[in-house]
Amino acid sequence: MPELRRILQVEDDPDIQAVVKMALEALGGFEVELADSGQEAIELAGRNRPDLILLDVMMPGMDGPDTLARLRREPELAQVPVIFMTAKVQPSEVAAYRALGVIGVIAKPFDAMTLASLVQAMWESRDQVN
Repeated sequence: MPELRRILQVEDDPDIQAVVKMALEALGGFEVELADSGQEAIELAGRNRPDLILLDVMMPGMDGPDTLARLRREPELAQVPVIFMTAKVQPSEVAAYRALGVIGVIAKPFDAMTLASLVQAMWESRDQVN
């Protein structure tokens, strides 16, 4: 199984961007690249080929599900695992997100101290999910 190293974080809130980047780099040892919109995420992912994409569900313009759909239409990005981050975590909402093909859903607010291990666990279990 390939190692998780490069993560693209797609988030329109600069405060959340900073916390996620710091937590994943300092505690997880990951390389984190930031995008603040779905369009920017598609461009960066196409150029830099992340191992994983952390994708905010609610963003202005192109939201998380729309961004995921666009990523899946790009042959070189179609297989990149995606984890949604959202405050909307009712069981029916999580089930709907999983039906879109994400490997996990992280609830906001999240615990910065455990974020890296949670992302790693979702990465490692991704083959059992799909």
